[in-house]
Amino acid sequence: MLEIAYEQTGERGRESGVPVILLHGFPYDVRAFDQVAARLAARGRLVLVPYLRGYGPTRFRHEETVRSGQQAALGQDLMDFMDALGIERAVVAGYDWGGRAACVAAAAWPERVQGLVTAGGYAIQDIARSTEPATPEAERNFWYQYYFHSERGRRGLEQNREELCKLLWRLWSPTWPEAEEAFAASAKSLHNPDFVEVAIHSYRHRYGLVEGDPRYRALEDLLAARPPIEVPTVVLVSGANGVIAPADQGGTEHFTGPCEVRTLPGVGHNVPQEAPEAFADAILSLPD
Repeated sequence: MLEIAYEQTGERGRESGVPVILLHGFPYDVRAFDQVAARLAARGRLVLVPYLRGYGPTRFRHEETVRSGQQAALGQDLMDFMDALGIERAVVAGYDWGGRAACVAAAAWPERVQGLVTAGGYAIQDIARSTEPATPEAERNFWYQYYFHSERGRRGLEQNREELCKLLWRLWSPTWPEAEEAFAASAKSLHNPDFVEVAIHSYRHRYGLVEGDPRYRALEDLLAARPPIEVPTVVLVSGANGVIAPADQGGTEHFTGPCEVRTLPGVGHNVPQEAPEAFADAILSLPD
């Protein structure tokens, strides 16, 4: 269904252990993992970093395919990516949308996931309870999601995508002085022809405002049960996250296998780019 563009660092070999797949979020791209990938490759690991649907050179193969951004689509894309490359098992790691894809894969296909690093905790959405209010502070941080529920917001993302996404980078990583320079390196990935449609669908589907792609119904039904994650996991909690408070980044009751929580003081939402050493160390701590 997709032609998935990806970057590879390191070589696959007998001594490299299982591959590591790194997954970016909204509105970021593969540049978030440049330093992480280099650190892992220096330790002999094969690292694969795909552009998510709607980003960079990744493209839908057919015009009639729903430009879905729902969580099941992201998780299935990860499985399809592994299948296409003949990867039986991998360590998966991500943040934001990428963390969600990694959590979905670990919950639904634990036999394919050697280990998980998730920045922000258990990222599988509880769509059935999406109309329950959060704290006023959290609701304020979600303004962009409510903006995207409207036609005004869709047009705003279309017409002002770089200005809007740069603002989100700055708000979500308030202590990161390199945010503006890093954004410039990733901005071109936001000009994928399906970026807006995929993003808007994602932020509307998670609140039950639009239907999902029927092909993912069975997987969404599984995710609606908030399945446990049994694989070895490291949860990274970013202490200066400008969109999700540290107290809301856990969900550790859903991790029923070995699970370690590591707190990163002073680190914002874009964990791998702000704290690449800590992100790489979390991956290297998992069995390979």
